[in-house]
Amino acid sequence: MIKRIIYDKIDESFKNYRIIVLNGPRQAGKTTLVKEYISKYSFKSKYVTGDDVRIEEVFSSRNLDTIKDFVYGYDLVVIDEAQRIKNIGLSLKLAVDNIENIKFIITCSSSFELIGEVGEPLVGRKKTLNLFPLNIDEIRTVYNNFEIKEKLEEFMIFGTYPKVFTAQSKNEKIDIINEITNSYLLRDVLKFEGIKKSSFILKILRLLAFQIGNEVSLNEIANNCNLDVKTVMKYLDLLEKSFIIYEIGAFAKNPRKEIVKKKKYYFYDNGVINSLISNFNSLELRNDAGRLWENFIFMERLKKNMYSESYVNMYFWRSKSGSEIDLVEEKDGSINAYEFKFSEEKIKKITDWEENYKSDVKIINKFNFTDFV
Repeated sequence: MIKRIIYDKIDESFKNYRIIVLNGPRQAGKTTLVKEYISKYSFKSKYVTGDDVRIEEVFSSRNLDTIKDFVYGYDLVVIDEAQRIKNIGLSLKLAVDNIENIKFIITCSSSFELIGEVGEPLVGRKKTLNLFPLNIDEIRTVYNNFEIKEKLEEFMIFGTYPKVFTAQSKNEKIDIINEITNSYLLRDVLKFEGIKKSSFILKILRLLAFQIGNEVSLNEIANNCNLDVKTVMKYLDLLEKSFIIYEIGAFAKNPRKEIVKKKKYYFYDNGVINSLISNFNSLELRNDAGRLWENFIFMERLKKNMYSESYVNMYFWRSKSGSEIDLVEEKDGSINAYEFKFSEEKIKKITDWEENYKSDVKIINKFNFTDFV
């Protein structure tokens, strides 16, 4: 059992809140985490799932007497996959406002459900925690930094979903990540607004997988998929809110000299990228090691910032003269710039950045990345 970083934050959060919303992609370990938590919980707890029709009836009813009867005698109720229950937010608000001492943990694999069903009714009553595939700090409980660097190629190719991480053979890892990609990740997206054809979503994801690190043209994606731009934008929004991709915008203090309109997209897990493009070859046989490296390091940095609740704005930067920087972090008026290079190659000084922002560009490569993430 790999202890997850947010495990201890549950008790900490219950000091100020009575509802904890545990968000994250499917198969990231939310169910395992909450079951581990309640197994050590010192008071009486109850675990249920939103897949159960009976549970859906109780919490979609908004009937206080019914909810009181259901939670009677328990201190903590865990509702797994709560996004499937209509009116879950209103029912939880009703419960904590009228039932003394009751606490809830709800898990959700798609934040777009929470916006409509949970978010607004629970303002001031809930603490949201995010759980992602394993990050480097969690992996350090198993391997030291030297061993992590030795296994870096494995993480870049197969990703760090818990089941993939613990699988023993290459074929087992491939089978698991393919199953996650094809059977789990898109489930909520396809249900939302009655989307019936997964082919468009998969085509968009494959196009993004081949463009890691590049600015994405929505018109190009729309033309390739025979869709209009508004539909592409809607699908991209759904994919981000279901924790499959992450959008990053451009940093600009002087829009006349810098590119600001386009976006980049990263995947929460490298294994999903390779599953989408059906390529699990070793890095020496590939021409996209640099793109995989950029995705891996960006996402590890994002996880680190989120888990530490360090509220950093993350951007990429590109000038009209063609100079580029992979990551710009802005916090409290301070700006830091990073370039991700898999090898130890040196890069030319990005003079227009340094002159405009008085900030050096730090290189993150496979030799020094453990200090960065």
